[in-house]
Amino acid sequence: MMPLSMAEAGKMNQIRKIGGREETRRFLESLGFVVGGYVTVVSEMNGNLIVNVKESRVAIDKELAGKIMV
Repeated sequence: MMPLSMAEAGKMNQIRKIGGREETRRFLESLGFVVGGYVTVVSEMNGNLIVNVKESRVAIDKELAGKIMV
């Protein structure tokens, strides 16, 4: 298991765990980040990521990406 921030661009990863406080987990869930779901890193710039999740493109900062374990 590793944080999403370390995932290879272009490779599909399954979300295994979402850490952080309850409101952080709820926020990520509202964006489509759910355990068992799949996420693909599209690009990375200064640790911030653009990802495909549930057929949507979402930009997340490195702090949030560190809470998503794949």
